[in-house]
Amino acid sequence: MKTQPIYPFTAIVGQEKMKLALILNIINPTLSGVLIRGEKGTAKSTAVRALARILPAIPVVRDCPFQLPEGEADGVCRECSRIDCSRAILNSEPVDVHTRGIRVVELPVGATEDRVVGTMDLEHALKKGEKQVEPGILAAAHRGILYVDEVNLLDDHVVDVLLDSAAMGVNTIEREGVSFSHPARFTLVGTMNPEEGELRPQLLDRFGLCVHIEGIQDVEDRVAIMERRAAFDENPETFCAAWEAESRTVVERIERAIDLYPKVTIARDLLFTIAQCCLDVGVDGHRGDIIILKTAKTLAAWNGREEVEKADIDNAAELALPHRVRRQPLMEIADNVQNLRKRSMG
Repeated sequence: MKTQPIYPFTAIVGQEKMKLALILNIINPTLSGVLIRGEKGTAKSTAVRALARILPAIPVVRDCPFQLPEGEADGVCRECSRIDCSRAILNSEPVDVHTRGIRVVELPVGATEDRVVGTMDLEHALKKGEKQVEPGILAAAHRGILYVDEVNLLDDHVVDVLLDSAAMGVNTIEREGVSFSHPARFTLVGTMNPEEGELRPQLLDRFGLCVHIEGIQDVEDRVAIMERRAAFDENPETFCAAWEAESRTVVERIERAIDLYPKVTIARDLLFTIAQCCLDVGVDGHRGDIIILKTAKTLAAWNGREEVEKADIDNAAELALPHRVRRQPLMEIADNVQNLRKRSMG
């Protein structure tokens, strides 16, 4: 089946902070995802789908409902009786492994907790008298990108489940006396229009990074957006081919950063800088400090360095703190952390 062309990630005009936040979460999934806040028509959905298209392919056991590679499958297979490959893996027999691109799994606004987490397969139980797990959306999202449009319109308990799994990398299904766990490591991307209502502060804090985007005001950039979109609509294959080299460059840079990240170090005095930054803007708890540290190290790796610099911390704070700053009722989420720090110290 022919693959539907997707607008290239590198062809998106502007919105650099949004693109950077997405890339950092691909390099380091422990950042716990990114929340993209902004008005409609600002390329939020386009950026998420486009990024997945340019990422490297991954090996997957064919027909595995949990998206597992062969080496990771053993533990889950002991509890999974859905397909023949379970018995084959447990008996050390060869299984069919294929490579495919990283997927974007979209979560419907009306999704129930059972649909997200998974539940018992009642049809199998009635037919064969055996308890069997029916995997949910979190199983499909493992090793991919879980995209939640209008995350502020989801039920709070569903958002809680998503954020717990994103942070722990594991999903546990507990239904009808059965407890079953499977890996659920994914990049969580939530988008929302603040005009339609905000997330609760407790849920906001669980997203690692947060960016606020607006329509581009520069006339030349707006013209470039129109020209590129028209060229893509007229001939998608030719347009995508023209951006292939730039896309490959981004992929190679991401791959180098993933390899470099474990080697990145940070001087202890910069840890004090992070702590003071969070205190200056009134951040509750310690999650903000930890996310800044991880983000700064990821930024260093993205820029090809093995040591964190002060600029990495400043840039990390702009991504990790806006939604964590203590606010008064009806107060907007901050969009410039450095200005807040200056006012607090002035």
